[in-house]
Amino acid sequence: MEHLVNQTIKDIEISGIRKFFNMVGDYEDIVSLTIGQPDFTTPEHIKEAAKQAIDRNYTTYTHNAGILPLRKAIADFSNRNYNLKYDAQSEVIVTVGASQAIDITLRTILSAGDEVILPGPVYPGYEPLIKLAGGKPVHIDTRDSGFKLTAASLSEHITPDTKCIILPYPSNPTGVTLTETELKEIADVLSEHEIFVIADEIYSELVYDNKHFSIASLSSMRDRVFLVNGLSKSHAMTGWRIGYLLGPANLMKHVLKVHQYNVSCATSISQHAALEALTEGKEDPIEMKEEYRKRRNYVMSRLDGMGIDYEVPGGAFYIFPKIELEGKSSFDTAVQLVEEAGLALVPGDAFSTFGQGHMRLSYAYDKATLKKGLDRLEQFMNRT
Repeated sequence: MEHLVNQTIKDIEISGIRKFFNMVGDYEDIVSLTIGQPDFTTPEHIKEAAKQAIDRNYTTYTHNAGILPLRKAIADFSNRNYNLKYDAQSEVIVTVGASQAIDITLRTILSAGDEVILPGPVYPGYEPLIKLAGGKPVHIDTRDSGFKLTAASLSEHITPDTKCIILPYPSNPTGVTLTETELKEIADVLSEHEIFVIADEIYSELVYDNKHFSIASLSSMRDRVFLVNGLSKSHAMTGWRIGYLLGPANLMKHVLKVHQYNVSCATSISQHAALEALTEGKEDPIEMKEEYRKRRNYVMSRLDGMGIDYEVPGGAFYIFPKIELEGKSSFDTAVQLVEEAGLALVPGDAFSTFGQGHMRLSYAYDKATLKKGLDRLEQFMNRT
């Protein structure tokens, strides 16, 4: 009966990140710097709030958009940290992670054949969702601009079929982010067209050298931006699956319909944990960010010592060094790293063809693991 399966589904492949992670799992004595998951545990007070939610029988369906106190906390957090003003009643939806927020937005705005612009290299989770919604991904090569989407390159790729652009900054896999000036230049281009913006800002609390600036804070963009965020990275809550979506009320009422029929609501217990995180855990991300900053600087110093090129990551917990062996793809190079050095990095071509010649290294690992992995990389580079 497999021949009756939707062809779009059959054509989609498992994420290159997970595919490689699963592949190296059978090797012995491997140092893996592959997965973008905080190595911190969820803060104790957040876990306690979840336990209390169970004891208080907060175990039923909630409002489709999420419990109102959490939506108010999200609106307050966004206003306080990023100067974003959203109405908790009509412009905030609590989602099952940031991924679901992206999915329901794309399914709301896309029709068959609509184009969605992506800056490549880019997180591989967007393209399948675009295709599942009937859209067409259009990648822009950002290798010559420090992995940053520019207003000029965006302007060149807009067509009559362009429906949306995804701005995933800080970036997975490169760690680069856009400045206020760069985002304003992009906004100037977009203001001449009727194009939606999905701003995936899941790493906004992990910006190291400058304060994060959101394109959603620009008044000219207010009526077209869907802002995606969540607690997975900021509060080490990946398994709690709480994300959120912010957007203008006249659009969000349609997204809510998709969300309702998709999941009904996010998990009630996780919502109460998230409420605790955003009200009593405002300082939780700071300690984590400072530790990631130290790890980033350590990784950069080691790569400098090896003579390996990279763009300085301004946020997230990834770096995207240029590591390539003559005549080999990034995937084949990554396999050789595993087999000869016992080191797993994600091959750059997992993030589109524009990642070829690079590797994604996650520094969401403790210092001892990073040192061991980078020692192995140095030995490998000295041999090749």
